[in-house]
Amino acid sequence: MTRILTLFLIVSTIVSCERNKTSKKIETVNIIEFKKDSCSIRAIHSVSNDTLYYADSEGNIGHTFDNGKSWFKTSIKYKDTLVPHFRSIAVNNDTVFTLSVANPALLYKSFDGKTTLVYKEEHAKVFYDSMHFLEDGKHAIAVGDPTDNCPSIIISSDYGNTWCKLSCDELPEFEEGEAFFAASNTNIKTLGNTIWIVSGGKKARVLKSEDMGKTWEVFNTPIVQGNGPQGIYSVDFYDENNGIVFGGSYSNPDDNCANKAITKDGGKTWKLIADNQEPGYKSCVKYIPNSNGEKIIAVGKTGISYSKNGGENWSTISEDSFYTIQFINESSAWLGGPEKLGKLILN
Repeated sequence: MTRILTLFLIVSTIVSCERNKTSKKIETVNIIEFKKDSCSIRAIHSVSNDTLYYADSEGNIGHTFDNGKSWFKTSIKYKDTLVPHFRSIAVNNDTVFTLSVANPALLYKSFDGKTTLVYKEEHAKVFYDSMHFLEDGKHAIAVGDPTDNCPSIIISSDYGNTWCKLSCDELPEFEEGEAFFAASNTNIKTLGNTIWIVSGGKKARVLKSEDMGKTWEVFNTPIVQGNGPQGIYSVDFYDENNGIVFGGSYSNPDDNCANKAITKDGGKTWKLIADNQEPGYKSCVKYIPNSNGEKIIAVGKTGISYSKNGGENWSTISEDSFYTIQFINESSAWLGGPEKLGKLILN
């Protein structure tokens, strides 16, 4: 009996230590801001502590290779007059891809100082929201609002050199008023061959493909939905089973009802978390790397929030307004926002 009790106390102590280690508080938060003209920056791609690529609302594609000490940019104009509004960016090795919203949709490839238009789509309803490469670097996907009765999805299977649009025969049907949000370039998540896409407006749903976009399943969520600015704005997965969606209503950012949910079965079912609790609307959510899926950061125009227990509870760690975040490692991340870029340092 004594041996059993001793063993139980040892195991309890170990488990307690592991829990304490997992739920360790953030002691200090440091945000370094880099002002970038008068533009909106919702599309960033972090490569390392020194290297960040971005695209902005005024047709600029830029980067830093020295941790923000110096910045370089290329300004794009279509036919010398139209300034693309970029909200999507993807980087594949040393090649940068940027995609504009609205009509016409313009997808550019930039490599070795040369920028080439690789896809154009003209339609009164065209509006692309997000773009990502899969882990193999060969396949890529971009998603946009419906121009017909299905989502707009374009794919590439040759490293981004050419793109084609999937037909509605290959895609789930969307309800009138269901669409995507171009808030942070994070309404797509890819992991291996699996792709998740999240919608908003009339419906707040999760589209999932396990074969790089060939076939799709659709799953409902309890996220607030029903009108234009409501729904899911961002999705992230820590692994193939555990994921989180975040959003709410852009027009009512303080509303924290039914705006965040988690899944433990790869996106088939979703459970609301911290319902009617802070924070309200956020445009981007990310798991902190190497945190066992427990530590999460969400950013938006109302500030930056942090959870140390898988999203069950949240605290505000900064009131600075940012649209999007990408982690470099467990203690630092790049940020994009209104008229600025930033670096978040956690200690």
